[in-house]
Order: sequence, then structure tokens, then C-alpha cells
Amino acid sequence: LPICRRNETDNPVALSFVEFLRRVLGHRAPLASPRDVASLLASYARDSLARVEASSGLPALSSLRDALGESLGLHFQPDEKGDHFFRSTLVQTLFYGLFSAWATHARDGSGAFDWRTAAWTLQVPAVRALFEQVSRPGTLGPLGLVAVLGWAADALNRVDREAFFSRFDEANAVQHFYEPFLAAYDPELRRALGVWYTPPEIVQYMVERVDSALREELGIADGLADSNVWVLDPCTGTGSYLVEVLRRIQRTFEQKGLGAALGAELKAAATRRIAGFELLPAPFVIAHWQIATLLADAGAPLDFESGERASVYLTNALTGWEIGAAGPHLPFPELERERDLANGVKQSAAILVIIGNPPYSAYDGTSPDEEGNLVDRYKEGLRERWRVRKYNLDDLYVRFFRVAERRIADVTGRGIVCFISNASYLAYRSYTVMRERLVGAF
Repeated sequence: LPICRRNETDNPVALSFVEFLRRVLGHRAPLASPRDVASLLASYARDSLARVEASSGLPALSSLRDALGESLGLHFQPDEKGDHFFRSTLVQTLFYGLFSAWATHARDGSGAFDWRTAAWTLQVPAVRALFEQVSRPGTLGPLGLVAVLGWAADALNRVDREAFFSRFDEANAVQHFYEPFLAAYDPELRRALGVWYTPPEIVQYMVERVDSALREELGIADGLADSNVWVLDPCTGTGSYLVEVLRRIQRTFEQKGLGAALGAELKAAATRRIAGFELLPAPFVIAHWQIATLLADAGAPLDFESGERASVYLTNALTGWEIGAAGPHLPFPELERERDLANGVKQSAAILVIIGNPPYSAYDGTSPDEEGNLVDRYKEGLRERWRVRKYNLDDLYVRFFRVAERRIADVTGRGIVCFISNASYLAYRSYTVMRERLVGAF
């Protein structure tokens, strides 16, 4: 294996052979660790992505590509990186839809899991719609994915369910499940989109700091638990910040002796005013999973049949903020509904807190045109006033700062922005105007 491994990054045949050996040699090994299950799913997902990219185009999915782009608020570039982003998104949807359906089956029932019935147990409409479109026989067959999904389902059926979920439900296990999946499945896309795991201690500190600032600086006695405090994580990932915000709210309610009403209040917060945006389907699924689990543990499970859901939306956080901005009708109602719900938050919600860990890179697999030249304001006067002739403000985190600044300073009129970022904006000459605006606005 080490000999084969030397070439696996630049030799597709070697990579396929190594994947084959890993699966065969581990075929009878018990599966209990979330990390091991994630690694195995990533192996099958890589195989699927290779088959999709080796296919002669995806004419059957062209309408889905357009609809997904409209729904997310971006356009996949008609080049190699844009194609890769779209195809990687589809394969993520397939495998996290598969995992989510298996997890629901494994928790609620017994017997073998049949991947062909997975769509029936997917609870988030946008993911279910995507999964249904990708998992149709007419799509899977030509792409050569039927066998791979069967292999993945067989692997899930040999998981020691009790041992797996006892570890999966421990603190941070969910994040540790997704991180190794994306790192193993598509490290290039992970780097390009700046997807990195945030340590729980950092998340907890930031949420506590925001809660204190709301109480001490904005005069809101209950902090995050106040029913008028709208919170947004524009780069939600697996939902770490939203879950910690809800835990902080839960602790406040407990301290106030809310008793039997606590669960209902927590659900109201999770479904009405604690919101998140995410671009990738896999972490989007995990974020919904985490919030649903927290609410169920608090005695207030979501009623999916009646349409209850967490306020986490599959969307591009950098578009759709202009009042009245809307898109065309889409051939997939669930995707249109997802877009409209996300735009409702962007255009109408009185957001008071923006918190999170934005990506720190400039990704060119999607068109930036829809982002409305967000950072132009941070370039005004750089040449004339500050004599900065060469500058680079393409890092994605700068766009997230601009969205947050505009929303809090210009629209809501007061509030808190609490971001992790790299340090470039603190000292680099290119960021002079950005620093000036942030100092002036806050």
C-alpha cells in the first residue's frame, strides 16, 4: 500500500487500485467510528465523482444545473472549475442524502437499509429535490453510479449502529464526521472554498462574547435569548455557531426557570430568528441534523410533515440582498422555495448579530458578477488618496465583511459583527479604505 500510495495523487489508475485494496481489505472489519464511516463514504464518493467527470457530458442535468445556480444565487462558470464545482455538488448531495436517509432508518427502525427508498426519509425539501433528480435511474445508469451507491449502502449496513451513534452524538463528533469526508473526497474544492473546521472552544468564546456585548453594550437584558435578536451565520458549514447560539439561549431560559415552556421557546428561536446560509449540500444536511437533534433532546422535535424546519438555507450568502431582488420561476419548486426563503431573510429580517468563520480564499469556479462588486466601496480613494496602485481584495472573507458592514451599519443601524478572519485587513495597504470604513461605521 505505501508503494502504491506514492503515485495516487497524480495517477488515476493507481488511485483506483488503492481505493479497491482499501475496501477489499477492510470489507469484514467492523465499522463503528464516525471518522471511519466518513472515510469510506468519501472513497465511494471519489469513485462516483471520477465516473461523473469521465462521462461525456451531463445533458440530462443541464436544467438542474441552471436551476441550482439560480436557487443558490450564483452561476457555475462554463469552464473546468465551474464544471467540477457543479459535479462535486451533485455527488455530495447524493452521498449525504444517502447518509442522512440511512441515519434516519438506523435510528428509527431495524433491518437492512435500501438506498433506492432514501428519498422518502429525507426531511429537508431542497436536498430531497436534488437527491430525487440525481438518483433517478435515467441519470444514475448512464453515469455508472448504480453499483457504487449499492456498495456504499452495503457498507452502511455493516455499521455497528449502537456504537456509531453513541460516538456520533458526542460533542463535536458531527463536525469530525464532515471534516474528514470533504478532506478525503475533494481536497481541491475544500481549499478553494476555504472550508475549515472551527475548534469548539473558539465557537463557544465568540458566542459568549456576543451574548455579553448584547447585554452590556446594547442594553438587551436577555442577550441572545431575547425574542427580538435576529442572528445570522452567513457561512454556516455544519452549524457549529447556530447550535452554540441555541445552547446559550437554552442556558438563559434554564436560569430564568422557564420550565416546560423552554422547548417551545427554543424551537421558536431555531425556526424564526437564528438563521444560517450554506453553499454546499453536505454541511447543509449536517447543520439541519444538528439543530433537529438539539431540539429533539430539548423535548421540542421538529414536525417535518407540517413543514417545520430550522432556518438554515442552501444559498450564496453574497447575493440576493437588494430589496426586491428575485429570480425567475424554477422547474423545481423546492429549489425556488429555498431561494425565496433565503432572500426573505436577506431583504427583510432585522438582523442584529452576524457571526461566523468566513472562507479565506478567492474561488473562480463561479461567476462573481452576481455579487454586485461588493468590495468596490473598499477600493474608493485607494489610488487618489492613499497612493496604493496595486491592490488585491479578492479574498472571500472581505466580501463577507462588506455584507456584514452594510447590513448592520447601513440597514439595521446597530448590532454586532463577530467573525474569524485572517489578519491581512489589519495591516496590508490594500485594506486602508476597508479599515477606515469599519472604524467609522462601528
